[in-house]
Amino acid sequence: MADVPVLELRSVTKRFPGVLANDAIDFDLREAEVHALLGENGAGKSTLMNIVYGLYKPDDGQVLIRGETIALGSPREAIQHGIGMVHQHFMLIPVMTVAENIVLATEPTHAGVLLDYDEAVARVRRLSERFGLAVDPEARVELIGVGQEQRVEILKALYRGAKILILDEPTAVLTPQEAAELFEIIRNLQEQGTSVIFISHKLREVLEIADRITVLRRGKKVDTIPREGATERELARMMVGREVLLRVDKQPATPGEPLLRVRDLHVVDERGVEMVRGVSFDVREGEIVGIAGVDGNGQTELIDVLTGLRRATSGEVRVRAKDITHADARDVLDLGVGHIPEDRQRRGLVLEFSLAENLALHDYRKEPNSRLGWLFPRRLLARARRLLREFDVRGGTPQTRAAALSGGNQQKVVIAREVARDPDVLVAAQPTRGLDIGAIEYVHRRLVEVRDEGKAVLLVSLELDEILSLSDRILVIYEGGIVGEFGPDVSEEELGVAMTGGRREAA
Repeated sequence: MADVPVLELRSVTKRFPGVLANDAIDFDLREAEVHALLGENGAGKSTLMNIVYGLYKPDDGQVLIRGETIALGSPREAIQHGIGMVHQHFMLIPVMTVAENIVLATEPTHAGVLLDYDEAVARVRRLSERFGLAVDPEARVELIGVGQEQRVEILKALYRGAKILILDEPTAVLTPQEAAELFEIIRNLQEQGTSVIFISHKLREVLEIADRITVLRRGKKVDTIPREGATERELARMMVGREVLLRVDKQPATPGEPLLRVRDLHVVDERGVEMVRGVSFDVREGEIVGIAGVDGNGQTELIDVLTGLRRATSGEVRVRAKDITHADARDVLDLGVGHIPEDRQRRGLVLEFSLAENLALHDYRKEPNSRLGWLFPRRLLARARRLLREFDVRGGTPQTRAAALSGGNQQKVVIAREVARDPDVLVAAQPTRGLDIGAIEYVHRRLVEVRDEGKAVLLVSLELDEILSLSDRILVIYEGGIVGEFGPDVSEEELGVAMTGGRREAA
């Protein structure tokens, strides 16, 4: 029995109307193994694991736990079989504490009635110490960071006895530092006998953390290979079905006049804390300026002011010499700014609207979409059909609700809308967050095309590879100030030092 996989899928098939999401897939997971499930957006990774977690029932095939065939009708049944899942978008109750979220539905009680809160806190402390997942059991979830929220989700699964842990795109919302901490946690779990399925489309992290890698493409299994000897180029070819450029192919920039000018900008956050401190820079015609920095150093507040979502306390922002410092979001867009927001679900889309409606969110009042107050739905549908095809948005038609798409395809919808508007200045915040290697290649190419059309692109990203690959100039932000300017040939090490305050330029 020692060689029997802890989990095995045999010829698992899942169909949705018009879509074959999983086509006779075989998969197995061994004891204390990290097995990565790699594939493009829409390849069927999450659907397959939602079957394992009891959220979907397969149309054909078998699921086996330690050699025994089981039928999982719900997540509760999956948990009873020792399967836990941490979804890409966390499922925590913000107003409750960490301990309350972790023990929810399995709470220790006084006399079987009232919550024994002290015991709940003690249990969470013991669990977090055992697995090396440092959390404050008494902190309210709404006041902790994203990395901490993920730890809470993992502890929730472990508290319920999970020996098989499914992590769905676990680094999609993490900073590089938080991702490194997560990998340490995974290795610790592995040492204590937990088996991990790691769903991802990021080649580098899969090669860093996985023991074996299974690649899916358009609902079919391509192959399962050991990590040893695997390369990024080989995995990219398996994922996409063709050779993929892992670095951006672009000509040197030929910058013109400044299109975006920022002068001595100061911004405070909701708590009244100054997050942007005297920032000044230009972005010129025909260049991509990257802003690199550790998350939380003022990037979000800077983007919000540039796009009309927040007011500056002082300073000036100009687009083509027009002062937009105090303009609202609609006026900023009308004045030639495009915005790819860092949070596609809160800021980029109306999830209950159709894709056609989302693609027309800003320009629905203009011809040819409408005239004299009359909206022309057929024109919206025709435009949406063209953009969905052009930007390779999978999993939906123009009438599909945005909420029904995977996170990566939702991001493609946002990018399609903003690039198609042909703005003078494109503010791209985390433009490839949640995208697979093929989609990243496409988005990078489109951003370079926007630059080559004489537009100005401001790229704000936590991915150093992306900053180095795309940027013609790189500005480093630290504690709300620009602390260095570099060319595209700067090393990761030099950027990293500046990002952590190791080099401050004289004012």
